Amino acid sequence: MSSETPSPTAEPAGPAAPVDQSAPVDQSGPAEPVQYDAGYGPEVVGVGPHPLPWPTGDGYDPELLTHGDRRNVVDRYRYWTREAIVADLDTRRHDFHVAVENWGHDFNIGSVVRTANAFLAKEVHIVGRRRWNRRGAMVTDRYQHVRHHPDTADLTAWAAAEGLPIIGIDNLPGSVPLETTELPRRCVLLFGQEGPGLTEEARKHAAMVCSIAQFGSTRSMNAGAAAAIAMHAWVQAHVFG
Repeated sequence: MSSETPSPTAEPAGPAAPVDQSAPVDQSGPAEPVQYDAGYGPEVVGVGPHPLPWPTGDGYDPELLTHGDRRNVVDRYRYWTREAIVADLDTRRHDFHVAVENWGHDFNIGSVVRTANAFLAKEVHIVGRRRWNRRGAMVTDRYQHVRHHPDTADLTAWAAAEGLPIIGIDNLPGSVPLETTELPRRCVLLFGQEGPGLTEEARKHAAMVCSIAQFGSTRSMNAGAAAAIAMHAWVQAHVFG
């Protein structure tokens, strides 16, 4: 992933006015660095202070305009407040949700959240333990709605109320190939924990389980990688299809 080097004199597009966020966001877990460059990347990431005159609009952050914006955000959102960025993303989020089981503090969950942000998932659902490793998210969880479910039954009840089928992703007997299966536009893509994969409870509640084609000697792939492949398959079908 290449670093952004936009001109500091470029005038960013004006952000939409912030809106109320109704989706619950899980703020538990260990604290993370405030900015992308605070322990995650070199100081050259982002842009410096904005030259005068400053752009106008409630969505701009005076601190960022003054000191520069080193966050891991695309150029469009330079100098915007976090609330303004989330509000703008909410106007165009995709129709799929991502859920991941978290029974043993899986270190891959942060990567799943980061990928869900990249593909603009509606929400990420953490099933099981509330705490999860946020370092791999690279602070993207600040812009991604994250909801916690204590168990699979709670996720299932929520999905049923929303009219969303649960699509399990795992290489299990009876699974159908992801490569030849059309994923529903509105759905929840459910991933198991690294190692054991989907629990038996999760399999029972899934409308179907899709497998990812593998050709090597390993019996399974990294859960974060599997999540990225499945999300990209959804994008191919419903954004570019």
